[in-house]
Amino acid sequence: MELFYYVVFGAMAAVVAALELGGKSNKDRIPTSQAFNSFKNNYILVYSLMMAGDWLQGPYVYYLYSTYGFGKGDIGQLFIAGFGSSMLFGTIVGSLADKQGRKRACVTYCITYILSCITKHSPQYKILMVGRILGGIATSLLFSAFESWLVAEHFKRGFESQWLSLTFSKAILVGNGLVAIIAGLFGNFLVDSLNLGPVSPFDAAACFLAIGMAVILSTWSENYGDPSESKDLLTQFKGAAVAIASDEKIALLGAIQSLFEGSMYTFVFLWTPALSPNDEDIPHGFIFATFMLASMLGSSFAARLMAKNSPKVESYMQIVFVVSSASLLLPILTTFLVPPSNVKGGGISFAGSIQLLGFCTFESCVGIFWPSIMKMRSQYIPEEARSTIMNFFRIPLNIFVCIVLYNVNAFPITVMFGMCSIFLFVASILQRRLAAIADKSKAEDWVAMKERDTEADPLNAP
Repeated sequence: MELFYYVVFGAMAAVVAALELGGKSNKDRIPTSQAFNSFKNNYILVYSLMMAGDWLQGPYVYYLYSTYGFGKGDIGQLFIAGFGSSMLFGTIVGSLADKQGRKRACVTYCITYILSCITKHSPQYKILMVGRILGGIATSLLFSAFESWLVAEHFKRGFESQWLSLTFSKAILVGNGLVAIIAGLFGNFLVDSLNLGPVSPFDAAACFLAIGMAVILSTWSENYGDPSESKDLLTQFKGAAVAIASDEKIALLGAIQSLFEGSMYTFVFLWTPALSPNDEDIPHGFIFATFMLASMLGSSFAARLMAKNSPKVESYMQIVFVVSSASLLLPILTTFLVPPSNVKGGGISFAGSIQLLGFCTFESCVGIFWPSIMKMRSQYIPEEARSTIMNFFRIPLNIFVCIVLYNVNAFPITVMFGMCSIFLFVASILQRRLAAIADKSKAEDWVAMKERDTEADPLNAP
């Protein structure tokens, strides 16, 4: 493997190690309690096991389907079924978490995803389709029920609101960074070293999910959004829609999330052909691990940012979206500025090397995005409909990804990257609007508080 890959990986690993092991200054430290640290560590353990179950599957889904003899078209339909299921059934199941309980929804995630893993043993298309539908439902629960449980339980136990950012950033650092790297290497060990076949990572994923479910059942307590018997599912949907329509901050947050995640999922499909347009021999597994390390770097940096009162999340995320937009412009710029190589095979090209650095920058932005968007959701989304609203946010995202998947061969790769770059720039504009509204709301609240104080004690009025 070329030295370039090791240099990029080593440089980022050194920075991550410096940030995480070098110690934080007293200004970066947030004093917490022992009870909170135990609670945080328990959640991070569960979240890491859940993400291990998810990361183990990702690199081998397409490969497994191809070994069963299915072509690109059939596999594309299976992927579309997964995202469509997440949009339709996942939204309903995820919304039940507010009424039936978030802990119960997290257990449902484990059971649903384990069943999805079991279906991978069958080469029958219909059974694999059922597995993709179950996987889509599980994905909606993964990205709504666990966060909803955490936020509700955090405040139910009386912990400081600022401490929530510590859990978010550490969970993303470990679950979406370290665990992703280890899962990729472990999956490669099962398939290539032990020759257990492409279905073995799915069996390992089911084991991790079962362990996580046991921890949830034995250590978590139940919490609800609105357990009112008078509210059926349709009423919950209407309430969530009203909340989004009546509060511009929630609507902006949903639009920002959909634009960024839509671009992120599109990038997942595009980075391989972008780095190997002439069938260059690139180490996919090592590049994936490099991307995950870049994401770890971003989440570690986000932890530093959120530990301070300034700059606020709403402010620095504007810069993050602009940087991410610029990083996905590199494939377009290299097409026009770098002479194309017509040599088939071989190592990564000069243009590919430049793009890889840009893609690592984008993945670092992804690492900052996850804990930051979680922090903003905890501030702006009402508790009684948290899971329902969060699943509403995923509807336009899933529609967008399904459209991209369906038309992935219809447009040049530069057009797809350009579209993602535009979406990310629009997200930065919407983020700027959100920051302005948030500052205005805080200023109005401060004025109202001063007026109440003046009315309560007119002798102290200026």
